[in-house]
Parts: sequence; structure tokens; C-alpha cells
Amino acid sequence: MKPVISATNLHHAYGKGDLRKPVLIDINLKIYPGEIIILTGPSGSGKTTLLTLMGGLRSVQEGSLKILDRELCGANKKQLVAIRSGIGYIFQAHNLLKCLSAQQNVSMSLKLHKHLNSADRKAKSIAMLNAVGLGERIDFYPDNLSGGQKQRVAIARALVSQPKLVLADEPTAALDSKSGRNVVEIMQKLAKEQGCTILLVTHDNRILDIADRIIHMEDGQLVNSSASSQPESQRSSLVVSS
Repeated sequence: MKPVISATNLHHAYGKGDLRKPVLIDINLKIYPGEIIILTGPSGSGKTTLLTLMGGLRSVQEGSLKILDRELCGANKKQLVAIRSGIGYIFQAHNLLKCLSAQQNVSMSLKLHKHLNSADRKAKSIAMLNAVGLGERIDFYPDNLSGGQKQRVAIARALVSQPKLVLADEPTAALDSKSGRNVVEIMQKLAKEQGCTILLVTHDNRILDIADRIIHMEDGQLVNSSASSQPESQRSSLVVSS
């Protein structure tokens, strides 16, 4: 089985010359279809940088990074856009457009799928909002939704196109315990139903139990991971550099 994410000898740094600061150091990681992986570590350890590289939001500097079997190192802008169209994103700040309703915000992520007309996009958006428990709020605007409801709209937006990979950066950070738990359980349920892989960055120890595997990061390196519940043949592999 081919991995959804494959990083080999991946390095990344900010700045140049004397100001150059390594942020990621020799990252080697494989994540397979259907897995829910949580990435933990202190602030500044490189988690978000790694996530943005995987999402095609930054250019890969050194090493190999394959997402959905496509190499990101050396990819041009057009290729990165194509890769991003197959990924769902959920961030701490839900990033909803205030001028659009819940349904319209979800529909926005289907704009890249040219084979869908406006009626198809609307129908899929409404169905996904029903799936996350917001069927009665499809016409509500973000200012009229609670924090947990906004994050559920963001989940619907990320999953409506049925991506093979979802990247989530601190999706529960701004939520209370009950809302945060509800949000990740919705992510877990829908991801398993759709057969997609989730890589979730978090400091929230309350949600670690949803993961098939937990990987810890410090000072730009992957330092350890928990045992996976997956069969050995399908397990995420992690090579830790010295």
C-alpha cells in the first residue's frame, strides 16, 4: 500500500547566511491511507512548518516530500495548486468568510472542482452540513454561530470534496472541552467513513485517544511515536534521526 505522506531526509530553514535557522531536521516519515495521526510537541518545535509543507503552502527546500504520490520538492505553482485541491484543511482560526453563509463557505472549497455546477456544489454542501449537525443553520452567517459551530463549518468545508488527506492545525485550541471533543469526534467519524487520512497538530491532551498513532516533535526532529493499532503491513513508519 502506497503512503499518503512520505517524507525522506526532509530539511527546512528560515533566513539566510548567519541568520539561517534550521526548523526541520532530517524528517523521515510515512503515513498510510485511513490513519489518524496526531503530531505533538512544544511551541516552536516545527509542527506547523511541517504541516504547511505537506499542504503545499510552502516550498520544499531539501529532501523528498511526496503527498498523494506526488513529489512536492521542485514542484511549480500549477503543480502545487493541483496537489492542494486534493487536501482538506482545518485550522485553529476557522477562516470563514463573514459575508457568506455556512452553506456558501462550504461551497467555496468545491470551486476548484470544475465538473460540479452550482446546484451540485450547493447540494453537497448542505449534505455535509447535515452530517456535522448543522442542517438547521445552513443559512446562518459566522457571526451568528458559536465557536464550536464555526469549527464544524470548517470541518464540513474540509471534507465536502472527499479529500484523501486532511491537515488540521490546532482545531480545538479555541474551544471549550465539550465543543473540542465534539469537533474531533465528528472529524474522526467522517474521515473513517470517507477513508481519508488525518494529520492533526495539537497541544490538547484531551483528544489524544482518537489517534491511531501519536508522533512527538522537538527542536525540528521527530523524536518518538506511540505504538499503532494498525496491522504491521499498514503501519506508519517513523525513522528518528540521531
